Amino acid sequence: MASRSLNKVLLIGNLTRDPEIRYTSSGAAMCSFGVATNRSWKDSEGEIKEEAEFHNLVAWNKMAEVCYQILAKGMKVYIEGELRTRSWESEGGDTRYRTEIKVNEMILLDSRGKSGVGGGQSADDEEIKVGDVVGDDDSDQKEEKKKKPAKKGKKDTKKDSKEKEEKKGEEEADILDDDLPF
Repeated sequence: MASRSLNKVLLIGNLTRDPEIRYTSSGAAMCSFGVATNRSWKDSEGEIKEEAEFHNLVAWNKMAEVCYQILAKGMKVYIEGELRTRSWESEGGDTRYRTEIKVNEMILLDSRGKSGVGGGQSADDEEIKVGDVVGDDDSDQKEEKKKKPAKKGKKDTKKDSKEKEEKKGEEEADILDDDLPF
């Protein structure tokens, strides 16, 4: 029996540097940026201590272009991704390692009036606002996003139509900063 495993990272933090975009020799976009998360606790003397953790993130293809277009240093983001460790040989012959988070989904939580390094819009010129979920189209979730074909011969009832309109309205509703639980 195969054992199950999970590699999932969830972060909410602020960008520590502007995103940088590069392209591979095959033309794939790669965007790298940093995110800082903070934690606080009380020490044995009752003093509140705070510590920052710094994370290296990498986005690929369409997600890379979107991150480059809309993100800038200081913005608060929600990231879903997975840990990846890569290795290479340095000029001195030493093996070097770097652990990064491959971005699968990103939600801009707070732009504070800033615009992204690349102009503030996605590569397809669709405006992306605070609270929009941006997913990696190359992920395994692609199949889930496909719409199921309508069944032939079945007509929508008034109840079905009303439910569809309500769902559509919920999807289109803007999310305000005050709506977020954190």
